[in-house]
Amino acid sequence: MSDEDAEPAGTRRLPTLDKTPGEADGTTPSAADAPSTDTAGHDRVRRFWSARRVPAALVALVLLAAAGLLLYDVAAVRADRSAMAWRRRLARELATRHLDNPWVLGAAAIAVVLGIWLIVLAVTPGLRQVLPMRPAAPDVRAGLDRAAAALVLRDRAMEVAGVQSVRMAVGRRKAKAHAVSHFRELDEVRADLDTSLGEGLRQLGLAHELRLTVDVRRPKKR
Repeated sequence: MSDEDAEPAGTRRLPTLDKTPGEADGTTPSAADAPSTDTAGHDRVRRFWSARRVPAALVALVLLAAAGLLLYDVAAVRADRSAMAWRRRLARELATRHLDNPWVLGAAAIAVVLGIWLIVLAVTPGLRQVLPMRPAAPDVRAGLDRAAAALVLRDRAMEVAGVQSVRMAVGRRKAKAHAVSHFRELDEVRADLDTSLGEGLRQLGLAHELRLTVDVRRPKKR
């Protein structure tokens, strides 16, 4: 009779946990093998680019409408029909008006402003509300909304003793906390907020460290 046959029918042996690598030979993973939390390579993390769907759709619709109208007018002229009134008037105005005319200068200024706006949209990433986070994997990118980061930091600041209310503002480079303290010394509350919010910023896992500014005041007397 084996040991397994001798066990009661209503019982069974519990499975054992396998040892992790390094426990079998009595060694532990070294610090070099652990994931590095150094921020030296975080400067290479870029911001998220906006799709710019609305400006691209507006420009495409305007160009499509203008090209379609001009193509229709050219085809009508080729078919021995008269050109549209707007094109005859535009040709006459361009032939008679001088370059220093206010209407010409105004139209040129509008065209320049629109061109600069489109260039800025093309070369800037946008999505200012999304803060890039430290990459956890080579092919994975993560971002944190600034409003969500402000809410997390605000909840953390409210846990500090003496804090009555907190108004948190998180930007791309700075995090500002405006707190109201109804008891305790203001310097003590400010020091605790610096510690708590500093740790909260580190736990957010952002790729670029934000500068923290804390302002603590007494509630206004009524």
